[in-house]
Amino acid sequence: MVGDKVEEAKWKGLCVNDHWQQMKGIMMKSAQDICGMTKGPYRHKETWWWNEEVAEAVREKKIKYGKWKKENTEEARMEYKKSRQNAKRVISSAKEKKQKECAYDLNDSECQNEIFLMAKQMVKESQDITGLNCIKGASGKVIVDDKGIKDS
Repeated sequence: MVGDKVEEAKWKGLCVNDHWQQMKGIMMKSAQDICGMTKGPYRHKETWWWNEEVAEAVREKKIKYGKWKKENTEEARMEYKKSRQNAKRVISSAKEKKQKECAYDLNDSECQNEIFLMAKQMVKESQDITGLNCIKGASGKVIVDDKGIKDS
């Protein structure tokens, strides 16, 4: 498949950079056709304990970190450490507060669904990521069993 596309391409009169870009495009397109593409995981999940106070503490910590890396001074490092400790403190108090709210709401039938969603998210966050062995065969079908993978 890649070989056919390479043979079809017009290579005469190209400079090295153009040659490379054309070759890269052929390889990337072939890989996409054969393997397909995924979007990847969603990066910004909202946590069950996140609130405006936590957001502000984390924002301040990020600003102090950037200042420390930019200036590279001991004073900036100490400011970052203080803001990091403050962020940890704010996060733990927010978690504790939310847990107490959940414990109080456990008897309320309206809030049980929200509690189950939070529990499901907690379980999902604590799971190890494991992938399946699968490839796409020549016919375009996904093969998941080990024997089929070895045969193709």
